[in-house]
Amino acid sequence: MTSETLSTNRAHGGTQGVYRHESSATGTPMTFSVFVPEHEDGARLPVLWYLSGLTCTHANVTEKGEYRRACAEHGVIFVAPDTSPRGDAVPDDEAYDFGKGAGFYVDATRDPWAATYRMRSYVEDELPALILREFPMADMARQGITGHSMGGHGALTVALRNPDRFRSVSAFAPIVSPLACPWGEKALSGYLGDDRADWRPYDACALIEDGARIAEILVDQGDADAFLVEQLKPELLASACEKAGIDLHLRMQPGYDHSYYFISTFLAEHVAWHARRLA
Repeated sequence: MTSETLSTNRAHGGTQGVYRHESSATGTPMTFSVFVPEHEDGARLPVLWYLSGLTCTHANVTEKGEYRRACAEHGVIFVAPDTSPRGDAVPDDEAYDFGKGAGFYVDATRDPWAATYRMRSYVEDELPALILREFPMADMARQGITGHSMGGHGALTVALRNPDRFRSVSAFAPIVSPLACPWGEKALSGYLGDDRADWRPYDACALIEDGARIAEILVDQGDADAFLVEQLKPELLASACEKAGIDLHLRMQPGYDHSYYFISTFLAEHVAWHARRLA
């Protein structure tokens, strides 16, 4: 199934596109954005994935992330998927932290979520296959991944489960241990059931404890983030990485909160960090 182009805009010499396709993983239309820098014919460019947080779509980072200048400078393709299936037939919840906009990058196993909430399969398998097929300049042998909050959780867990696929991983204010915070406990019990052993593949700290390894991780975290103490708990990731010998670059950023003011300040640095590792 090919994708439909919803929009394209010229930016920093490259093309910012928004696309939609029928997803076999979710059984719904899915929208995503791709920025392709200007490049010579036949050139192959590394790919940086960005996974968004609770309540977001592809549009939040696309419109507010301020990544395009850095991607153009370093020759990096930037791909931003949605955070959940969409559509009138997709089950939802009234709360902001469950249901639409809160897919948590899991493959749900509980009804009524299991039929459509298959964001792990979508992000790990289906969308990469589409990018490979429809963007011939994308060098899928050179991939990095990053994300924010719930998307930071997604980036860390996707990379830890697929260390041979991703050369670099970073995150902004990630949920480092869904097993140890209210957001995660609500989402994982709702999507997967009450057996916490089934949650471990979706918890970065648990994956590391269970033997998953990547060489290094970059994390930026604002020290004025309202969710820092109860939900994010970067000290748990620091402890897990120290025990496992993973090189964690945890940068506490004074005065920054959880918003895109924070993300947009440091996203260009993350693009550059990934570009060096994807060269």
